[in-house]
Amino acid sequence: GCVYLSWLIVPAVIISWLTRGAISYDSSDQTALYIRMLGDVRVRSQVGFEPERRSSHPYLCIDFRTLHSNSEPERRIQRLLSFQRYLHSSRLLRGIPQQIPLHILDEDYTGQARCMLEKVGHWNFDIFLFDKFTNGNSLINLTFHLLNQYGMVELFQLDMVKLWRFLVMVQEDYHSDNPYHNAVHAADVTQAMYCYMQEPMLAKSLTSFDILLGLLAAATHDLDHPGVNQPFLIKTDHYLATLYRNTSVLENHHWKSAVGLLRETGLFSHWPAEDSLNMERELGSLILATDISRQNDYLSRFRQHLDQESLCLSNGSHRHFILQMALKCADICNPCRPWELSKQWSEKVTEEFFQQGDVEKKHKLEVSPLCDREINSVGNIQIGFMTYVAEPLFAEWARFSDTRLSQTMLGHMRLNKASWGSLQQEQTLTSEEAETSNASTSREGAAAAPRGTSSKEIPQGSRES
Repeated sequence: GCVYLSWLIVPAVIISWLTRGAISYDSSDQTALYIRMLGDVRVRSQVGFEPERRSSHPYLCIDFRTLHSNSEPERRIQRLLSFQRYLHSSRLLRGIPQQIPLHILDEDYTGQARCMLEKVGHWNFDIFLFDKFTNGNSLINLTFHLLNQYGMVELFQLDMVKLWRFLVMVQEDYHSDNPYHNAVHAADVTQAMYCYMQEPMLAKSLTSFDILLGLLAAATHDLDHPGVNQPFLIKTDHYLATLYRNTSVLENHHWKSAVGLLRETGLFSHWPAEDSLNMERELGSLILATDISRQNDYLSRFRQHLDQESLCLSNGSHRHFILQMALKCADICNPCRPWELSKQWSEKVTEEFFQQGDVEKKHKLEVSPLCDREINSVGNIQIGFMTYVAEPLFAEWARFSDTRLSQTMLGHMRLNKASWGSLQQEQTLTSEEAETSNASTSREGAAAAPRGTSSKEIPQGSRES
């Protein structure tokens, strides 16, 4: 316990000096080389690897994430894969400059963060507040706490320094400038995954390996997400789309990035080689399941199991499938959170959509669905998402695990959907009132116009027939 508390809150400076990243938008040959080095990992639905070809697409010489920034070009930092950084530095935690003191968080914040972790299994856990109390290090502290709470460190003989280094690198490989797909989202998904694994159906069935796998998959499931979707990478002819043959492009990259960090830190280097490779394969299987384009495939299989009552959680493959479904639920559980939290997530994910649309407009690309801020709103996007994606999934999850938590999630989703509907109606009424007011002002202006006023100066709608 004492050892754990001493590691609980990461010093702020440990993160602040880290400026590395993963995805590179200049089609670096070194990047493709690194990914191919991980090519011995195989998993179901993996489509294979091929050498990267340098794209001639004009948009890929620009890091589109900087297009929204006012920073000068010379101050922009190129994001490189972690393996390349590792080749240039073998210092612990990427090498902390000796002249910089390690300032820890204010004791009040540290105490409040620890207090919150005592309620980490509550569905109304406020990850935004926890991120504030940990000075932006929610993913590190939350994941470390959960692994320690489950006894994973002792059980799997994990080296404390390697584990901490791995978590620091994971958090840092999430892009903080993404409104939604960042480390706070990963922390939120990890907390939700923990809640699901505490449900009776899973708690009595999951093995220690399942638990370790589930937490690591949740923490890394969107690793190095670029803030744009797969269609964007495909239509800009990005090398990752070519590498993964336009199939689960982002999910494959998240998985390979996670494997890279596991190998770089040597977190499982003391395991037998086959066990370590098995962990990597299973990790890929979970992360690939989060591909939203395959939602119906997983949902149909889940529904069929429930209809036939054929799930047997003493069967390893069935437990793995349930972990896939749990991670899918955790990944899109925002509509099921209390309104105060759900609304924030809705606004963040929509802003990320709109930022992609802005880039597409700027470069004369076809604007992706839901990404045009001129014709979409947070409300209509969220109502559609709940109706066609979230509700069908969580209805089946409630059939599988009919507990207070599953009913709470469905209840929140109904209320949130109604709240967005009400906001939509209010916005429509406000818009109509504004149009009516403008029309009335125009008519009054026309009536007050001098007789000699040219008809060209009178609004068209005010002319007498």
